[in-house]
Formats: sequence, structure tokens, C-alpha cells
Amino acid sequence: MATLARAAYSALLWLATPLYLMRLVWRSRREPLYRAHLAERLGHAGRGVPGGRLWLHAVSLGETRAAAALIDELRRQRPGLRLLLTHGTATGRAAGTPLLREGDAQAWLPYDTPGAVRRFFAAHRPCAGVIMETEIWPNLLHGAASAGVPLVLANARLSERSRRKGERIAVLMRPAATRLAVALAQTDEDARRLRDSGVRDVQVLGNLKFDMTPAPALLAAGRDWRRALRRPVVMFAASREGEEVLLLDAWRRTFAMPSAAFSAPAAPAAAANAPPPLLLIVPRHPQRFDEVAALVAARGLTLARRSAWGAAVPERPPAEACAVDVWLGDSMGEMPLYYATADLALLGGSFAPLGGQNLIEAAACGCPLLMGPHTFNFAQAAEGALAAGAAERAPDLDAAVARAHGWLADAAALAERADRSTTFAASHRGAAERMAAAVLARIPTH
Repeated sequence: MATLARAAYSALLWLATPLYLMRLVWRSRREPLYRAHLAERLGHAGRGVPGGRLWLHAVSLGETRAAAALIDELRRQRPGLRLLLTHGTATGRAAGTPLLREGDAQAWLPYDTPGAVRRFFAAHRPCAGVIMETEIWPNLLHGAASAGVPLVLANARLSERSRRKGERIAVLMRPAATRLAVALAQTDEDARRLRDSGVRDVQVLGNLKFDMTPAPALLAAGRDWRRALRRPVVMFAASREGEEVLLLDAWRRTFAMPSAAFSAPAAPAAAANAPPPLLLIVPRHPQRFDEVAALVAARGLTLARRSAWGAAVPERPPAEACAVDVWLGDSMGEMPLYYATADLALLGGSFAPLGGQNLIEAAACGCPLLMGPHTFNFAQAAEGALAAGAAERAPDLDAAVARAHGWLADAAALAERADRSTTFAASHRGAAERMAAAVLARIPTH
């Protein structure tokens, strides 16, 4: 039955291959990297590719950034280790390029057809593989087993919602899960669900994202920006489609923005002639930057875009940008800069039923958080942040904006929340060292 299920799955993917390639070309209109090296998507590589590298797959930006901590520790424990990095998204590949060293390589993850997977393993001949977090592809795992490549699922997480989805196609997913050599889970709950899904060997080693170190230069620049602004800053971090509209409407109702054409009563900050806070929106997906800018303009709010200030981080934001209602964080790789600029942040993806976003980076940057009700993708980290006093939960964006207004009114309490955030992040470090040792134990030394 499992063989028939995988054969049917493979046939459907093979028939959909032209649509898959067309979708990549379509996405390349906004992100040109998607049309680069298209042959790699079908498992093709240049001739004479050296074998024996450790293959590490990080599908997108978040996984690639978490993988950086693991890569650093792998190289510390085994100097001279050569890596093959693969990705599925343009943001992941762009973030992975700076992680490469001499002798390393980078490629797209092959489409999950038997032929593409077979060509990938024949071309690269990795000594072992590390897959970050949740990427379980039936043909990829079958191909690795056929090629004798042990696979480690690192920083593994599996929500109850994802586990239930997997159960619906257990005939396909369970055999794939059994082919993992080991899963290095973030939490006990993740480990339980992974075992229930068919993974035979599961170890709980923590969350790599606690080992991510924010760039000191970006943190320092953000603090300089905050001092230059001379007004509070509230950030909406990794916002998703549908959330920005609700946020902007709640923001206008709460702060009665002078440039907004609406009839809501003046909020206390506006009534006292105090400058309203600056709203900093950082969308989760870069292809939505222009869309979010249009939403801001449609509500009569003035806007400054980070991308207009040049590629280098200026010592202080332009003077004209300091007087606007909203900043749009339309740049890549600068989240520590934005978190350090903000007095507090609202967590994107948690106010719609999307499961939330990684909140650990905010804590590491000393930025207190207000979360919505939906954090099931990062449940233990969210509960830990709540217990540590680094975050609070609000039922919706109206309540979150109102609570942000209250937080800004008590500077001492806000500073204490910031201290609790950094303490919470620091107390959970160490997963990278443990996971690197577990990975290297499965790679021959010669």
C-alpha cells in the first residue's frame, strides 16, 4: 500500500512539473532569484561536483538563519567540514550565501519526483543530510535511504495541527518519517508528536533559535535610531496578509493620527499634544512590501520606507522620516535593527489563525512582545516567554494596540519587560552545541 501511495504521489508531481516551473518563473517577476539555476530544481548539477559534503537543507529565511548557529558549531567541532546548503525559497538562498566557505556549495532542493531526487544524490553524493525543522518529503527521504545517506531532522517541531494533517495521508508520510535516522526535537511535545508520526529515534535537544546572536552593529544602530527619534516606537513584526488592515484601523482609533481622515475621538496621547508613537511595520514576505505601503497610504497616514535610505544603515534616520506616522521595514536581514529601534513589538501571524512567528529573536534583542491568540507553531517558546514576563497575550489587534499604549505610559515597567526578554532568551541557549554533536556522530571522521 505504501509503495502504491508513493507511486501515485510521484505520478501527480510528475504531471504537475510544468506548472511547478511556471510558478517559479511567475514568482521571479518580483524575486528574480527564483529563475536562477532552474535545472537544479530537477536535480541537475554541473559535472565534476565533489562528493562527501554534509548536506544541510533550510527551506526559507527563518530556517536558514537558525541553521547559521548550527553551522558555526559544526565548524567549531569539526574544522574543515565542507557543506552543501539547499533551499526552497529565494529569501532562504540569499540568506544562505554568506554562510558559505571555501569548498562549500549551494543549490536548490530538488522537486520531489523520483528522477529529480535520484539525480540530486548521484550528483552531490553527500556523506549525510540535515533537514531543518519540518521538511519531510516522501521521495527525498526514500532517495536518501536508497543512496545510503543518513538523514537528521534538526530543530524538529511538529504542531498538533500538522500532526493531524499528516495522519490523513499517513500511508504516504509515515514510511517517510521512519526513514529518518534521528529527529532532534525542540520540545517534549514535539518529540511525542514526531514519535506518533512514525519517527523511530527522537531526542529533545532544545531550540536552535535561542543560539542565534543578533548582529551587535545592528543592535547599536537601532538604539541610536531610537534616541534620534525622540518618540516611542511600536513595531508590528513579520506581519501577514489581512493583519495590517486590522492593525492600521486599530492604530488610528487609538492614537487619532492627525493625518488620518476619520472621526474617532482623540486618544489621551493626542489630547495631551504628545507626539504619537511611530508605527514600524515589517511584513513577513518581501513581495508584499508595496502592497502594505498602499494600505498605509489608503488610510491617510504618512509613510517612510527603509529602502529609500540606501543599502548601508545610516547613523540616524533622515530628518523627514522622523515626523511621519508609519515606517515600512522593507529591507532584508535587518530585524535586529528594527527590534532595537522599537520599544515593544506586536507578533505577526498570531492575530490571524496562522500559528505565529518566531519570537525568540525579539527576546534576544530585548524587545518585549504582545502576542495574539494564535501561536501554535511556536507554542512552548510562547508559553515560556509569557511565564518569564517577556510577553503578554492579547485577544485581538484592538486590544493589543490599546495595551501597547498602556505599556508606553510606564517607562519603568517597560524597561523591566525588556530585561526579562533578554534573560529569557539567554537562559535557553546551548541547543547548537548539542545538535552539532548529534549530527557529527553520524558522519565518518575520514
